[in-house]
Amino acid sequence: MLHDRLGCKQNYRLPMANNTFSILKDNPETLAAASCALLLTTAAIALQHQITPVGIVLLALAYLIGGYTSAIEGLTTLWQERELDVDLLMIVAALGAAALGWWQRDFDLAIDGAVLILIFAISGVLEGYAMDRTERSIQSLMSLAPDSARLINGETMVSIGGLKIGDQLLVKPGELIPTDAKIINGISSINQAAITGESLPVEKTIGAEVFGGTINGSGVLELEVHQPPASSLIQRIIQLVKQAQTENTPTQNSIEQFERIYAKIIVISGLAIGTLPALLDWWSWEITIYRALIFLVVASPCALMAAIMPGLLSGIANGARQGILFKNGSTLEAIGQVTAIAFDKTGTLTTGQLQVAAVWYLDEAGQVQQDKSRLSVDALRVLNWAASIEFGSEHLIGRAIQEFAAEQGLAVQPATEIIAEPGKGISGRLNNQTIFVGKAQPAAAWGNLAVGGQTVAWVTLDGVVQGAITCQDYLRPEAVAAVQDLQQLGIRSIILTGDNLESAQSIGNQLGITEIYADLLPTDKVRIVRELQQTTTGIAMVGDGINDAPALAAAKVGVAMGRVGSDAALEIADMVLMTDNLTKLVAAVRLSRKAQSVIRQNVVFALGFIGMLVIGNFWGAIGLPLGVLGHEGSTVLVTLSGLRLLRS
Repeated sequence: MLHDRLGCKQNYRLPMANNTFSILKDNPETLAAASCALLLTTAAIALQHQITPVGIVLLALAYLIGGYTSAIEGLTTLWQERELDVDLLMIVAALGAAALGWWQRDFDLAIDGAVLILIFAISGVLEGYAMDRTERSIQSLMSLAPDSARLINGETMVSIGGLKIGDQLLVKPGELIPTDAKIINGISSINQAAITGESLPVEKTIGAEVFGGTINGSGVLELEVHQPPASSLIQRIIQLVKQAQTENTPTQNSIEQFERIYAKIIVISGLAIGTLPALLDWWSWEITIYRALIFLVVASPCALMAAIMPGLLSGIANGARQGILFKNGSTLEAIGQVTAIAFDKTGTLTTGQLQVAAVWYLDEAGQVQQDKSRLSVDALRVLNWAASIEFGSEHLIGRAIQEFAAEQGLAVQPATEIIAEPGKGISGRLNNQTIFVGKAQPAAAWGNLAVGGQTVAWVTLDGVVQGAITCQDYLRPEAVAAVQDLQQLGIRSIILTGDNLESAQSIGNQLGITEIYADLLPTDKVRIVRELQQTTTGIAMVGDGINDAPALAAAKVGVAMGRVGSDAALEIADMVLMTDNLTKLVAAVRLSRKAQSVIRQNVVFALGFIGMLVIGNFWGAIGLPLGVLGHEGSTVLVTLSGLRLLRS
């Protein structure tokens, strides 16, 4: 069900069918409810016409068929988990009404008990149908993963699980792209809406990455698999959504702890209500028992339990459709509660597409010089050293240096004994010399090279600075709007970067961010995040690199950039922005706050309705069928209320 332990009925699923017969055939719960209704109606007619034996038999069958599943589930929960299940409470109430009716020779009471079972069964089907909307939305994500792929060689079809790195695939117009791969030939527009939430197709050509589960446009594409299919974006989404369905949030855990106590209170109160009024001569024994049975029904916490899970699952499904991947319901709750968000700079606030701006070196007179396009012999020497160390590197600066070296026509020899130091740089051996590229402490003669917010990578030879390479990055086009929107939501923005202060301030000035921490190692980012946690109700950290991973883990909510993010960042983060679009972060905050609002509304409504039904019972204003109808109706209403979050 929405919750098994203290929950109400199981989460029945109503399959999509072409006709009523197939619905009844394919869903035993629906068939049981329909049979119970038919038997109850026939029994009532028989009893009304004094065909008592037939009426009693039909009524007994209605009890048996309509209540069998709930009775088994309730007894199993009691026996295995030593917990009181609402299914069992309902069956006890129905059988109590039947026994009371038999005692008084009043078959109307027995019919009331059968109506209770019928409404209970119908409610289970309706809840399942309502929850099935969320389930279908989630299943639609999972259905995006193709089962097979077409190899270029002979156009042989193979299973996705049989693909390996290096396989070359052919994708024809209109087909699903089978797995993450890179284009080696062809050009086409790719509809990525189902994966990234982008509304317009994206034009892609040779060298671009395409994602499994996206739709190829009008072009024929030849692809090369560059990572295991199990690591593809769509497979990560599927696994994380499955995981989110099974994990409880703090609010949900609190409600369940309350429900465990609450269920026991119901039973104890029911026993007291079923005896004390008669012993004190307030009511007759018949009225006392009847009111106790109604109390067991109306005070059950079904609606309270249904107040949370539908909303959380709907919010997660909604986010996935927009390219916002919540790894669990706790993250959906938490992101709306943060009051500060810390951003890494490079690759997060900026595009991360660094370009070499200049190569710096010392001329024969010992003067600092720079070349930008046509490089001198001295500049080429510095560039060659740096490119040798960065050969094959996936770091943003490393890639920029490699690309610039290729543009200059350098035949780069890879260095050996490569050692990467996150937050500091990378070192290696070339021609029996130790070369380091990264942060260094140059002599004062070099001055400040980080003009206009450029990033400086110092190049040292055996510990002596030989030159530097400055790289220029550019602000993400949506970053300004995202920071402004966050400010309107009451969330302050902070920059945490390993880059130099001038570069960070240049970006901060463009964004209107004044709280900036620069020249940070990964451990420094963790320390600052923890310090900020002490002065806020919660802080989120947004990053993309390996050096951001520890800070992502330390924050209340870690947010990774899905496209440019490292595997470590994606693994540790609680939430992933699949398109790297920072406006999706704003959308996530708004979705979270909407979800919390819906859940609060549902909890208040559920508790209020339970209270109203309990009071109505003591006043004698409701009978057993009306009590059941009110109880089950409120459960269905809060379930439907939670499904509001499926809307965009």
